[in-house]
Amino acid sequence: MPEATTPVVTLFESYGAGADQIGPRVAQALDLPFHEQAFSSTEIEDAVVKQESQGGVLSQLFGAMGGSYAGLEGHSVAMAQQDNHALVLDNTRTVLQAAQAGGVITGRNGALILAKWPGALHVLLDAPLQQRVERAAKESGIDIQRAARRQKREDQLRADMSIQFYGWDPRETTRYDLVVNTGTMDLDTCVEIIVQAARVKAGLRRASSP
Repeated sequence: MPEATTPVVTLFESYGAGADQIGPRVAQALDLPFHEQAFSSTEIEDAVVKQESQGGVLSQLFGAMGGSYAGLEGHSVAMAQQDNHALVLDNTRTVLQAAQAGGVITGRNGALILAKWPGALHVLLDAPLQQRVERAAKESGIDIQRAARRQKREDQLRADMSIQFYGWDPRETTRYDLVVNTGTMDLDTCVEIIVQAARVKAGLRRASSP
């Protein structure tokens, strides 16, 4: 059996799939720190809808992505894209530092950055669209219509950022060890599945024999 390692779990979710509830509970069960997504739904909504993109990391991201996100064209886009390298380096450094201590990392392109990290478990959380929207509305205290707008915007934006800065699409299921449908199982069951898989992947317990 391979030598045991400190567990590392990366989570990527479709909007409303439950990472905010599942991630901290997985971290607690494994006695690991929990690392939130770089940007919350509210921050993304404010930056995109209200165009509050003056200063800060989201401003740099939208500037580097250009087009409709930044409201820039031509030479301005090219200049904005000079920020790409620094943004990628900073995020990659953050993810690697978190992995060194062990932890549950949400988003941040963790599944790609830590693809070859010994013992890391990479998890995609998903659920039927309507269930995700309803869950997000309830948890955020917003109406269904607003949650639906957030879903459409956020799922596309998070994928676009990964494609732009890291050259991969985080929605591709082949990138993950485990795909969990949080629409067909309660969150307690989802947490248990991920915790047990993380322990097996890290070599802390043997997988059951067939």
